[in-house]
Amino acid sequence: MFRRILIANRGEIARRIARACKALSIETVGVYSEADGGAAWLADMDATVCVGPAAASSSYLDADAILQAAEQTECQALHPGYGFLSENARFAARCAQAGLTFIGPGPEALRRMGDKAEARRTLHAAGLPTVPGSPGILPSVEQAAAEARTVGYPVLLKATAGGGGKGMRRCEGEADLPRAFGEAALEAEKAFGDPGLYLEKLVLGARHVEFQVLVDGEGKAVHLGERECSVQRHHQKLLEEAPSPALSREERETFGARIASALAGVGYRGAGTAEFLRARDGALYFMEVNARLQVEHPVTEMVTGVDLVEQQIRVAAGEPLSLRQEDLAPRGHAIELRINAEDPDAGFRPDPGTITKLRLPAGARWDGGFEEGSRIPPHYDSLIGKLIVHAADRPAAIEAARAALDGLVLEGVHTTIPLHRRVLDDPQFRSGRYDLDLLAAAKAGR
Repeated sequence: MFRRILIANRGEIARRIARACKALSIETVGVYSEADGGAAWLADMDATVCVGPAAASSSYLDADAILQAAEQTECQALHPGYGFLSENARFAARCAQAGLTFIGPGPEALRRMGDKAEARRTLHAAGLPTVPGSPGILPSVEQAAAEARTVGYPVLLKATAGGGGKGMRRCEGEADLPRAFGEAALEAEKAFGDPGLYLEKLVLGARHVEFQVLVDGEGKAVHLGERECSVQRHHQKLLEEAPSPALSREERETFGARIASALAGVGYRGAGTAEFLRARDGALYFMEVNARLQVEHPVTEMVTGVDLVEQQIRVAAGEPLSLRQEDLAPRGHAIELRINAEDPDAGFRPDPGTITKLRLPAGARWDGGFEEGSRIPPHYDSLIGKLIVHAADRPAAIEAARAALDGLVLEGVHTTIPLHRRVLDDPQFRSGRYDLDLLAAAKAGR
């Protein structure tokens, strides 16, 4: 097992990884930008290193600075968390060259899966149905137009290196493409250091369902069921639940096994999430593999009892998976609410500032990176923390989530708390028969 790990991230996920390391008696080194100096989550680290100024491109995305921090603190491994460098194959290769274990897939598997366009080709070849779209990265807006004419509008332009809704634009017709292409490429470059885009047909009335997989270095793979992630704004998830109310046990077992086998077959190692669109007729279409830990991983942990971060670390250290597929059926129901510093009534405009009051509810899990008095800087994602509940069934989990929201006090910035109350009270959500248009329909009064 590793003696010391560098956590190449910030906020709630840095704190979450540190917690898993502590349980394994592993020392932690945290990195931070000048904007995050004195942040609450840094207190969870055994040591910290400043890696640059506020801009992510000059700090959390600066591979040279991150690797130097790992070297000077004599770390044996690096956990990238999610976002930033977590799916960067070149960075993973540089870690290996520096004698540093990258806690995630190897460079080749990361290149194939972390690159969304390559992942589509690979998983399609493995027999998983894919959303119609471009076969690879689009070299120009003209090629995007040609592909869109083939699959038909509306379409989505998507960043090949990213996630979290960044570098993504919807186009209703060809007139939308030039501006959307430029905006998406620029946003992808800023967020992930890679402007590459690919195109997909927009499946109307779809649900977003994803499967969690773990694969060890010997090729043993298990799936931990699925998560429902259809409550989204601007292609970014707000509420997740497990299991999905739309899937049957047979679908879970069949698709989960196929996905685990496919990832093991391409030499994947570690935790990964295969994301699907579920069409109105029940068909599942593969979209992409997130070759990293997901923001919403806690709901899977709650229904399976498996610590996914600990499993990531153990696999990276060369340990075989001790999990048995027959023991991983979901128990009960879990819901996660993302509490973001943004104003839902102003187009989800980010609202950085200082948290003047924070009181956490009893009986719920809180994964957060900030505390009362913490300043939320304007330079990064607006996520403050995640409120997670678990109950015997879905109706009980909804009520537990509502009670947890009522017990959560967070003042000083606008947050998504009022929106979550509306979602949990929405008849369509409560019925379980909702799709990606839920928030838009609720706003329109339908």
